[in-house]
Amino acid sequence: MEVLEGRPRRIVLTVGATVREMMGLNAYIDRTALNRALGDGDLSSGFVLATERGREEQLLEAIKAVPRVAGAFSKATMLRNMEEISARNVRIMSTILTAFAAVIAVGVVYNNARIALAERGWELASLRVLGFTRAEVSALLLGELAIVIGIALPLGMGLGYALVHLISVLLASDQFYFPVVILPRTYAWAAVCVLAAGVVSALVVRRRIDRLDMVAVLKTRE
Repeated sequence: MEVLEGRPRRIVLTVGATVREMMGLNAYIDRTALNRALGDGDLSSGFVLATERGREEQLLEAIKAVPRVAGAFSKATMLRNMEEISARNVRIMSTILTAFAAVIAVGVVYNNARIALAERGWELASLRVLGFTRAEVSALLLGELAIVIGIALPLGMGLGYALVHLISVLLASDQFYFPVVILPRTYAWAAVCVLAAGVVSALVVRRRIDRLDMVAVLKTRE
């Protein structure tokens, strides 16, 4: 340890343990051990005080009146301001990303349903000619869509979880550490969005199946 205040010198200390913090490079030592290592007596350059609820401003005003105190700040106020700013930024970014994700989800599900209908129009029309009802024909195509969504949801959630961890590892540094926290309701909202897109796409495709021109489709050469 290199002492920069008072008499400059270097002191060899033993590292007892390491801590993992989200921000900064901090070292901690017992005040008695530090005073003994520095040889300056029982000194302190700062204090952390616990206050009663609602008495914070009164305490800060009293501290400002002490002549030898260089400055005072409220940790709770700094934390509250930081949380408000971070929450606002995260809320804006998450809203934009969620909107894009919802549009992509609707587009992917709807396009898959339309492509499946276009590829199997001849088969569906043939089944209608053979006597299958509209509900039975729709169940064949929409059932496949439901199976695809059922497989894609857990697979996508797993891949997304792994991707978030990978990004967190790539962003980690000596100064900052970003823990991964994903709430269950996040997955729930994502699943609801995809299921809603599937239901809307199924209704649109169902209408197209009901209006399927069997004669025109069966005349199409493949």
